[in-house]
Amino acid sequence: MSAERDVVQVPDDLAFASFREQCESIQGWQQKYSKPGVEVWVQAASEGKGVHRIKCRTELKDVSAETVYDVLHDNEYRYKWDKQVIKTFDIARLTVNADIGYYSWKCPSPLKDRDVITLRSWLVIDKNYMIINYSVKHPDYPPQKDLVRAVSILTGYLVQSTGSKSCNLTYMAEADPRGSLPKWVINKASQYLAPKVLKRLHKVCLKYPEWKGKNRPDFKPWLYPEQNSLPTMSLDVLSIQHADSLENIDESALSEGNGSDDEVLKG
Repeated sequence: MSAERDVVQVPDDLAFASFREQCESIQGWQQKYSKPGVEVWVQAASEGKGVHRIKCRTELKDVSAETVYDVLHDNEYRYKWDKQVIKTFDIARLTVNADIGYYSWKCPSPLKDRDVITLRSWLVIDKNYMIINYSVKHPDYPPQKDLVRAVSILTGYLVQSTGSKSCNLTYMAEADPRGSLPKWVINKASQYLAPKVLKRLHKVCLKYPEWKGKNRPDFKPWLYPEQNSLPTMSLDVLSIQHADSLENIDESALSEGNGSDDEVLKG
């Protein structure tokens, strides 16, 4: 599943086990942010790679792991709470627990907006709820002129139940936003924006049960595959999206005063 391989594969149990191990480990990670209930770590880019990895963890004392998992899956609800979303939709089904999806989001001016095509897979094991994704090329969804195509090398969520109405949520991302983003943008995203996003996610999770009760409460295709009406497609149609194959938009002259507190980098 690494970006060095061109063969697209649906993550197997070993891939999920590795993701969980990386989420739980602190070896090789540098802590950048720590406040009660929220921590952020960064792992410097390895030699030959231009992006670093970020890991955020938050403790939710009043939301169940099941609710967080549903919120992360529910595209219909995402339009209600995600202020940066432009468009998000599922394209096709690969297996009962994997699909291809599209997501585009707004960036603060003068940055160009971004989009991404990802292969997403999910798995629940022993009260550990996991969703992971990485970027792929789809022939029907090439990069658009008005958007910068970002690349997810490996991005995902680990939700671990700690009680009937409590859980720990870890977000880990190795992603290339493209565009020669200046260091202050990366630093701001890792040290400030990521905790803010988790805080927002917490709030919308609290509101989800009431909202879902009024909006197709029994429709959860991520739990009930028989509800999934997406067309199926073959992995042969897809290939790995390499960052170096994309046009790089130079935004390095951007000054910090041009930014906002909205999210620049998305997972």
